[in-house]
Amino acid sequence: MNKLIDAWGMNAEVQWVIFIILCILVFSSTAWYILGKIKPSKLATELQVRTRSWWIMCVCFILSTVVHPLITHLGLAFLSYALLREMYPLLKLDLRERNVVLLCYAVVPVQYALAYYGKTEIFLAFIPVFMFVIIPFVLVTRGETQGLVRSISLLPYSLVAWVYGMSHLALLFQMPEIPGFTAGPEGLLLYLIFLVGMNDVLQFAWGKTLGKHPVLPRVSPNKTWEGLIGGVLSTTLLAIGLRFLTPLGIWEAAFTGFCVAVAGFMGDAIASGIKRDVGVKNSGNAIPGHGGYLDRLDGFSAAAAPFFHLIYFFSSAS
Repeated sequence: MNKLIDAWGMNAEVQWVIFIILCILVFSSTAWYILGKIKPSKLATELQVRTRSWWIMCVCFILSTVVHPLITHLGLAFLSYALLREMYPLLKLDLRERNVVLLCYAVVPVQYALAYYGKTEIFLAFIPVFMFVIIPFVLVTRGETQGLVRSISLLPYSLVAWVYGMSHLALLFQMPEIPGFTAGPEGLLLYLIFLVGMNDVLQFAWGKTLGKHPVLPRVSPNKTWEGLIGGVLSTTLLAIGLRFLTPLGIWEAAFTGFCVAVAGFMGDAIASGIKRDVGVKNSGNAIPGHGGYLDRLDGFSAAAAPFFHLIYFFSSAS
């Protein structure tokens, strides 16, 4: 595959995916602008706002991916911090747990530093093994037992879901060298970002077009079986078409795409359940037209770890 711009240091595969993403954004922006002029409506305005937010998110993701690995790690660490910062107030934690919350924030730079310096073994164990014991112990030492079970459930889960899961995106940069694979970690990261983002859009589109049967009517009434199946199948096909960004064969890419799509749906459903429990529709308003960070990153946090381990397994087995 030839580079679009020879002067750029990034791989040809990465250049082509960035070009495809920009083309999709240009087409979408133009289409929604024309729709708004021809037939003004609330939907057209919402689509324009959502597309502008996608522009900002995609540019930030692309720059943080291709500029330098350190920038990538810092950007991902910020997203994990933002997820915790957004959700902790909604969970209405006891003020006496402030020290434990600060400890959870402190985990973020440690986890991403372990990823950046390639300490894979301790990276994989730091949160689910060490912090899983340390955080409940610190909660116990405050001397209060009321609400202890709730806190022991919420705080370690928040680290596993929004720090441990997301940080696997950074761990892609520590993948061992694979003979014949030229796209590198940047290609793998863009591959996952594209799949999760499109999976979200495709499940929404299929659901709006054909959706009749809710999957989880009491948790997320707008999610339908038609949207889920259509989105998963479409994302699986996309995974096959973009496999040049990975070391995967056709069937491996299909299985990986299927798992990413299902994991993305699971992450979205879990986030919907949490938001419904605390009585909010959106986790925040940081991203116009989309809500908060959790509203847009729930799929990434759920799909990142399975994606990393599938890539590692298939590349090691070949």
